[in-house]
Amino acid sequence: MPFDDAQEILLLRSQINTLEQLLQVHEATALQQALRLEKTIERLQDKTAEVEELNRELENRVLQRTSELQAAVQELETFCYSVSHDLRAPLRTLDGFSQALLEDYGETLDADGRMFLDRIRKNSQHLAQLIDSLLQLSRLNRLEMKTQAVDLSQMVAAVISDLKQAQPRPEMAVHIEPGIQAEGDSSLLQNVLMNLLENSWKFTAKTEHPTVEFGLQKNGSEPCCFVRDNGAGFDMRFEGKLFGAFQRLHRPGEFEGTGIGLATVQRIIRRHRGRIWAQAAVNEGATFYFTLPGLRQTAMEGRA
Repeated sequence: MPFDDAQEILLLRSQINTLEQLLQVHEATALQQALRLEKTIERLQDKTAEVEELNRELENRVLQRTSELQAAVQELETFCYSVSHDLRAPLRTLDGFSQALLEDYGETLDADGRMFLDRIRKNSQHLAQLIDSLLQLSRLNRLEMKTQAVDLSQMVAAVISDLKQAQPRPEMAVHIEPGIQAEGDSSLLQNVLMNLLENSWKFTAKTEHPTVEFGLQKNGSEPCCFVRDNGAGFDMRFEGKLFGAFQRLHRPGEFEGTGIGLATVQRIIRRHRGRIWAQAAVNEGATFYFTLPGLRQTAMEGRA
């Protein structure tokens, strides 16, 4: 065999040996990686089983808490109904006998006596109104919502028309942007607008040139409705109390009310997955902003 051929054979054998060694190293490395991967998969399977078990426990806890909450709400509603029913009868008796005293014995009473009976009647009627408002507030979460397209501008115009008939205010200037629509429950949204507009009507009673506005504007990239007036306003330091039940920012002698209206408004807006907030200044009016699903304006021509 020629010398060159022998050298070439030796070189090939050396390369083959090197390749075999490399292959053995790669096989060993692959085996180690496979073992590590298998252990990782086992750990992941264990963790997955733990997560699934935790999810089952969480679901059971949520179902249990939901059931407990529903029972508590039902108990509270039953309690409210019972209390209101038990309170209504003595209130009617108190008001009725006070009225009878005034009608049958009013002439024999002096001015103070008649004033005391008037105050008894007025406060018993106010308490009855508070009970009715509280019951209405407690029932809001149970009402079934029927979502549809609602023309808020038309709804505002209808509420304003009713207010003008019930409480004529010839000097009141009303501005309503047309074509503002949203998706929601018609009767609940009417409740929202009625409460907000009645407040504007009430708190502008002492304003020389009262104005009420309803419109749509952008809050960043989000559209929001607003109800604005130039009435009594309120101090923004007490903004945190604004939507609380029975919270009033004005003295009872200044403006009538139960302190339930804005709490009702906030609850309805939240049921529609919206937000409500306000800005105001004392004697400079107030503006209430709120968002609703599908809020849009289909007509931009002028104001009504």
